[in-house]
Amino acid sequence: MYLLTIKDGLVTRHIGPYSTPKHASDDLDRALSSCSDRARWQIHALESPRRRSFADRMQERSESFSVAAS
Repeated sequence: MYLLTIKDGLVTRHIGPYSTPKHASDDLDRALSSCSDRARWQIHALESPRRRSFADRMQERSESFSVAAS
């Protein structure tokens, strides 16, 4: 799932979710029509939350350190 984020001055709008980044991109013109010319946008991939144990996090850390050391 993907989310379109538009920042226009101090206002941030989140639009979506979309099933693909192409769908978010296709909707971009419609979403920007109500914004100023200086508005910035991004398409973000949404991640599913998952419950992780402390051991899982430590395992991921040790794997990232071993890859960086290689």
